[in-house]
Amino acid sequence: MTWFARIYLSRARKKGFDLGKMPIPEPALMPLKRNGLDPVPDLGQMRQDTPIGKLPMPFGLNLWLVSGYEEAKAVLSNTKAFSNDFAHLTGTGATSVQQSPGGLGFADPPVHTRLRKLLTPEFTMRRLARLTPGIKAIIEQCLDSMDEAAGPVDLVAEFALPIPSLVICELLGVPYDDREDFQRLAMTRFDLFSGADASLGAISESLDYLLGVVKQQRENPGDGLLGMIIKEHGDEIDDLELAGLADGVLTGGFETTASMLALGALVLLQDEETFKLIHDNDDAINKFVEEILRYLTVVQVAFPRFAREDIEIAGVTIGKGDVVIASLSGANRDEVLGTGLETVNPHRDPTSHLAFGYGVHRCIGAELARMELRAAYPALVRRFPKMRLAKSADELEFRKVSIVYGVDSLPVLLK
Repeated sequence: MTWFARIYLSRARKKGFDLGKMPIPEPALMPLKRNGLDPVPDLGQMRQDTPIGKLPMPFGLNLWLVSGYEEAKAVLSNTKAFSNDFAHLTGTGATSVQQSPGGLGFADPPVHTRLRKLLTPEFTMRRLARLTPGIKAIIEQCLDSMDEAAGPVDLVAEFALPIPSLVICELLGVPYDDREDFQRLAMTRFDLFSGADASLGAISESLDYLLGVVKQQRENPGDGLLGMIIKEHGDEIDDLELAGLADGVLTGGFETTASMLALGALVLLQDEETFKLIHDNDDAINKFVEEILRYLTVVQVAFPRFAREDIEIAGVTIGKGDVVIASLSGANRDEVLGTGLETVNPHRDPTSHLAFGYGVHRCIGAELARMELRAAYPALVRRFPKMRLAKSADELEFRKVSIVYGVDSLPVLLK
């Protein structure tokens, strides 16, 4: 169960209701739904009419959806008026970052500030550059495996999932043999209806494993993220905090990049001109990646914010204790960013999109994700210039309701 359902669950329990028998109101799920690659029309209409509007929720919960670009930035950047503390979802007192299913995403300053400061040096371009050869090798390994397959190949299973999984294993210093378990654990968190027990079990299992990895790294620090933090800041962070940070990196960087790889490939397969552009022109890749990040915005909504006080934004008063959800997919199609935003334009100059969030909680792994996408898309189309869908796009199964949008499988013919 995701944090979206946790909000509902927390209020339901306080009122004595059984969540299993109480469906979340359908209109409240609107920002988590799509038609193919596009947000549902209701989201665009809401952004046009009321860029900050309430979603219907029971149990006295005031849930606001922010779908306007400037309005979303105003919420995401204001840590004084809004809290991200995971304790708001559990109904308990203050909680530590390692207990939350989002790492730093559910932490407030000064805890967030201290821990992010430890991570930031590991995500600079200088430090990430060491991963470039490994990323290219991982991509080529996946393409080689696909090339040997007979018949249709599933790009999700053979391309989109293994690339970020292996990259994160290399980043953290986690053994490759465990990648299948991590794929399962990470994906369970983003299934809204898998149930609270399944989600909490996945969080607990991955944290337990990472705690073991951290203890190994304490004894013999390697050159990965965990080893480097231990070498440079060993006394400033305990094992549970470090495991929580590593878990947040895994959760934030695996499923999101996998969804981008799959859906971006689908865009290429549906647009011959863009396919050829990426195949032929190295200079086009950066613009395409930025445009596809904006257009797809696979992380559909940001972590929830909880109002610490009454605050007015764009003429709307949000009350103390209210929950605010920023629709990143909605904000990234706001006309303030340009024209023709409902379509992919690979020639568009990069926009200041919110695909990675905004403010102090902006995704710390944004540059790593860009590195993977910039390397993977051209490698794919150049290895398989005749690649095409093995079934109609109308037959593809997309996630029905999910924080991170994606497609279940993407069968293609390569030759």
